[in-house]
Amino acid sequence: MNIDSAVLVLAGLMTLISAMLAWYVSPNWLLLTAFVGFNLLQSGFTGFCPAAIIFRRLGMREGCAFPSKARQE
Repeated sequence: MNIDSAVLVLAGLMTLISAMLAWYVSPNWLLLTAFVGFNLLQSGFTGFCPAAIIFRRLGMREGCAFPSKARQE
């Protein structure tokens, strides 16, 4: 698994968890869904993704969407 697919898996998992929590616990959990969506949107435009940074530090392989700073320059 590379960083790109790990970010997508994490975003999907967080969205499903927050939707289940909104259904069973409180609708306020939909704020987490909105946060995940906003983060995906801004990372699509800027290329900055906190989850990608964490996965890179954990030693995951790079993908096309989130290359290291050294490769970008």
